[in-house]
Amino acid sequence: MQQYGLIPTTNGIETSGIKTAKSIHWNLTPAELVEEAIKNNEGRITDTGALMCDTGKFTGRSPKDRFIVEDAKTKDTVWWGNVNIPLSDDQFDKLHQKMISFLEDKKLYVRDAYAGADKTYRLNLRVINTLAWQNLFCNNMFLRPEQYKLKEFDPNFTIICAPEFEADPETDGTRQKNFAVINLTKRIILIGGTAYAGEMKKGIFSVLNYILPQERGVLSMHCSANIGKEDHDTAIFFGLSGTGKTTLSADPNRGLIGDDEHGWTEDNVFNFEGGCYAKVIDLTREKEPEIFDAIKFGAIVENTRFHENTNTVDYENVSVTENTRTAYPINHISNAVVPSIGGIPKNIFFLTCDAFGVIPPVSKMTKGQAMYHFISGYTAKVAGTEAGITEPQTAFSACFGAPFLPLHPTKYAEMLGEKMEKYDVNVWLINTGWTGGPYGVGSRMKLKYTRAMITAALNGTLDNVGFRTHSIFGVQIPLTCPEVPSEVLSPRETWKNDQGYYKKANDLARQFVENFKKYSDFANDEIMSGEPVPNPKYD
Repeated sequence: MQQYGLIPTTNGIETSGIKTAKSIHWNLTPAELVEEAIKNNEGRITDTGALMCDTGKFTGRSPKDRFIVEDAKTKDTVWWGNVNIPLSDDQFDKLHQKMISFLEDKKLYVRDAYAGADKTYRLNLRVINTLAWQNLFCNNMFLRPEQYKLKEFDPNFTIICAPEFEADPETDGTRQKNFAVINLTKRIILIGGTAYAGEMKKGIFSVLNYILPQERGVLSMHCSANIGKEDHDTAIFFGLSGTGKTTLSADPNRGLIGDDEHGWTEDNVFNFEGGCYAKVIDLTREKEPEIFDAIKFGAIVENTRFHENTNTVDYENVSVTENTRTAYPINHISNAVVPSIGGIPKNIFFLTCDAFGVIPPVSKMTKGQAMYHFISGYTAKVAGTEAGITEPQTAFSACFGAPFLPLHPTKYAEMLGEKMEKYDVNVWLINTGWTGGPYGVGSRMKLKYTRAMITAALNGTLDNVGFRTHSIFGVQIPLTCPEVPSEVLSPRETWKNDQGYYKKANDLARQFVENFKKYSDFANDEIMSGEPVPNPKYD
């Protein structure tokens, strides 16, 4: 078995259960991996130097094909159901051995990396890939150890990813030929039948979402985070796709801690990753200059296409998928904070794109409301965002990241509430959606107003203004905000029809209540105090 690259002197490939392979390429540099990918016909170089690759049949995650091994450790701790689907330990062992046998005649790319910028809580990862470009993806997305540490690297979690290997659903216990299986006891993730690289990233996120809250007392979060350049105050941004999380956290006046996954300890907020995985649909330098300029040599673009007869990426082309993406190291962003750690946050922002036009553009929440809205994870989808959507639809995702939560959502919400109280943190609900009426009648909230509201919250201006209480959602609406017309702050005042506004607010409130029924048996009284209260007189 031939081995190349930065080969460890201890903890070799046998620690991952692999006894033989055609060849093993250890910890190759980005340049070497790009060369390998081109040689293997895995991708093409764009005019900015990035590597363009396709992920094949799967252009996104496959949530129904993601499993967690049910054993003594997980049986009574994991939140089993549609999100966390059980696979037996015996089924896992058989699938693992089949994958090991499959790899015996394959060229393998192995990378040792970290997950977690805080050394106290990080995982030491070993990622084993059959594709060079996927190993480059892991170099970009996870934290990169110093070279001298790689010689005696001691992995404590392993990913084996072989897109060419397919399961047999009849004998392996999977739903389809593709799968992603997490074994929290044996500390292994198996991925096969899919080349979507995000399965590796989100697999480790799911692992940290179990280990950190359950075993280490750290709140794991699906959020972005930034830090003030002068006051060094940390801010956290939660929000589902389309709410403006990337845009609003990428503030040129603040340093970027990270754009997607973080942990909150007793001392800090730290990024889990060493890179960014951003959507690039309709990307332009004018709209997202930081992301556009980060797509250079070493970066990857997935499932994009070139302008005809060029090697210039056409970001408007969605012929493969609308989920076109780029993966690049965080140091490709000029205002990235290194190491990716900030202090205890002073402000948290829940971003929602309310297409019904009833959520205030900025409002302050109590601890109970914050926990309730955190579990709800609300936004709305509008026509054109997904096939089949012709009018606004509510979307709820627990803790703004339901697909990655091994524990019950109330566990994360209670930890958030404890930290709010302990550190006196402000939590703000920000509506980046519609004002003056619902989608089709009103208009989208102006970005300059949203930025002004967030700035006022960050600099403490909103701590010194009066508030009114929303009659249905109970949140506190500031009466004034610099650079924002006062009438914009009250959604009711932007509507021309009071009765219409309150009827629509009632409708949305009832959808919140209906959605929350599946969590209410586990929610304490303080969480339930944050539930909106529809007013029948407006029906």
